Amino acid sequence: MISSRIVVKVGTSTLTAGKPHLSQPHILDLVRQINLLVEKGHQVILVTSGAIAAGKEALEFPELPRYIPAKQMLAAVGQLRLMELYAQLFRIYSRTVSQVLLTRSDLADRRGYLNARNTLEALLDHGIIPIVNENDAVATDEIRVGDNDNLSALVANLIEADLLILLTDQEGLFTSDPRDNPAAILIHEVNTPEIPAEIWQAAGGTSTGLGTGGMLTKLRAADLARRSGTRVIIARGDTADILLALTNGAEPAGTVFTPLISTVESRKRYLLAGIKTSRSVVRVDDGAAAALRQGKSLLPVGVVSVKGKFERGDVVHITTQSGREVALGMVNYGAEDLSAISRRQSDEIESILGYTFGEEVVHHNNMVLL
Repeated sequence: MISSRIVVKVGTSTLTAGKPHLSQPHILDLVRQINLLVEKGHQVILVTSGAIAAGKEALEFPELPRYIPAKQMLAAVGQLRLMELYAQLFRIYSRTVSQVLLTRSDLADRRGYLNARNTLEALLDHGIIPIVNENDAVATDEIRVGDNDNLSALVANLIEADLLILLTDQEGLFTSDPRDNPAAILIHEVNTPEIPAEIWQAAGGTSTGLGTGGMLTKLRAADLARRSGTRVIIARGDTADILLALTNGAEPAGTVFTPLISTVESRKRYLLAGIKTSRSVVRVDDGAAAALRQGKSLLPVGVVSVKGKFERGDVVHITTQSGREVALGMVNYGAEDLSAISRRQSDEIESILGYTFGEEVVHHNNMVLL
């Protein structure tokens, strides 16, 4: 596989090797593989479970409590412990990591979506490995449904990942639970527009008592990600060099879900869905319009005028001065701020507004040409 963006989601059962405690040798091997992927030029985001398990270990709880506030307490203690371990192990390879705590609600509105995307883009651009976890210490529904699987799919969509790898304690998705049925057959590929009903029926829940998800949440995540243009593989996390095997172009292990659309088409659909009935318009000069057609971002110096009321993260129409539509774009600045910085150089933004969200009014990644 050529250099690409990869989201790796690792479940609690993989981090603990099926035991009651975190397995440092297994986590170190995961870190080693991610480091090798980065050395090959890939950009990698790690979505990790394990905070509750780490808290359970630190506080010596004999079993996982059912009481939601108790789970949140374990997550609050365990998240720090888990991140300390990741930071220590990545430091062996001179890698800097960052902690990004998210919930589904953080990505539900466009402003939150844009903020999260910009943060992850900045981290990747600076060679920092983002380690993402759901914010279990304040979330409730996410804990109950094991939403780290779906969160990884949302992150894959957020950064337009080429590949999402869901590591678990099974070889992949089977026709039935292989722990109960020795005759269960591994499903190697899912490429139909709709996942067949028998595959949904075959997906079961967790049986280890360590994680909060199961094969069903992974199947939902895979379906979500492939509809956003991302290739998805569910595979066994303790297989030797599994991440390297899945990204070297060889015959893939596990269950592969082929994308239904391209990431470009996914972005276009997302932006089209953001158009409001009131036509918010950003008019640009001919030079800026030509630059946009060449795949460049919109800078404030090219903005001639602003029409309508919109906030940062909203989608606007970008037109020429004569009114011809050039593109749809998600703006980094609201209407009032954009009016203040229009026709100005990007390095003047902070002095005018007192802050900056970047030099672009609309980044080319958040734009669809028409």
